[in-house]
Amino acid sequence: MPINENAPLSVTPGAIRFNTDSMKLEYYRGGPVGFGTTTTTGEWVNLTTDSPDIQTGGARGVFAGGYSPSGYFNTIDYITISTTGNALDFGDTLFAVVGNSGSASATRGVWSGAYLGVYYNTIQYVTIASTGNALDFGDLTNSIFNCNSLASSTRSVTLGGFAPGSVTNVIQYITIASTGDARDFGDLSTPKGSGSTCSSSTRGIYAGGVSPTFNVMEFITISSLGNSAYFGDLTTVSSTSGEGGCSNSTRGLFAKGVTPSASNPINFITIATLGNAQDFGDLTNAKNQHGACASSTRGVFGGGYNGSPGSPFSNIVEYVTISTIGNAIDFGDLTVARRRAYACSNGHGGLG
Repeated sequence: MPINENAPLSVTPGAIRFNTDSMKLEYYRGGPVGFGTTTTTGEWVNLTTDSPDIQTGGARGVFAGGYSPSGYFNTIDYITISTTGNALDFGDTLFAVVGNSGSASATRGVWSGAYLGVYYNTIQYVTIASTGNALDFGDLTNSIFNCNSLASSTRSVTLGGFAPGSVTNVIQYITIASTGDARDFGDLSTPKGSGSTCSSSTRGIYAGGVSPTFNVMEFITISSLGNSAYFGDLTTVSSTSGEGGCSNSTRGLFAKGVTPSASNPINFITIATLGNAQDFGDLTNAKNQHGACASSTRGVFGGGYNGSPGSPFSNIVEYVTISTIGNAIDFGDLTVARRRAYACSNGHGGLG
């Protein structure tokens, strides 16, 4: 059977089989929709014997592009999330970019959209376990920047964004393991950009955003197609421009953006349920337009804009332990201080 084909109702959750089509071991995951499954009867899911620890010595976070008064950057930095220390050079994006949203599978990091005086529909990718320059993947359905992306182990979904002269509510997707152009997925409830995203292996969350300002969270089922649905509200009504979002498989974190000046609260949600966000703690400094990525245990936030006189652009990287609540702790520094250096990792919650 194909991997997402429903099994007979008599199959016991936890059963294991060998799929002769995919040549992979699978287990049967059963339960109601929203509690780990995308169907009412359950589904077969790949058993994986690989991990970021095998590939890179630990989950790796990658930050790409960005902007400061010195100009637009093509810089790609990386960190090993389980450690602390300064970021290292990974390579370069195809061209200097800002506002390109990041997502990843266990092997590839993907960035979608960009702005460099004009809007781009470019999708580019890297192999996270290695270092090197980004390669062309394909094109989005429209030219946008300050969109937001999330991913499962197979699919990257890009939501909203700023297009020339307008804001869009378009949701589009790609299959990460291949290359090619994005396809239509559905629509957000309203046009918006500069929000924040996270995911489990089945559900993607879009939080906040501007056009003008939102505290609403919406969700999609990543493996299907369709419009987003209401999830709950963030803790405050605010302009959440460039808020950093990340997650493990159960909990999502959103480090707040501007209210209307830069702010530092972190919100959290339980992805499998619906409901309003709760207070998690605070970033070490107030900022917005920062990148975020995660492993199964840590959430990391890097770069950003804090509006402070003299040095408004940040190179600070900080982290939290996702399963607890509390304030962020210093991790190290990016190679260059900049904002909108958006991030992805090969160990985030969307990978299961």
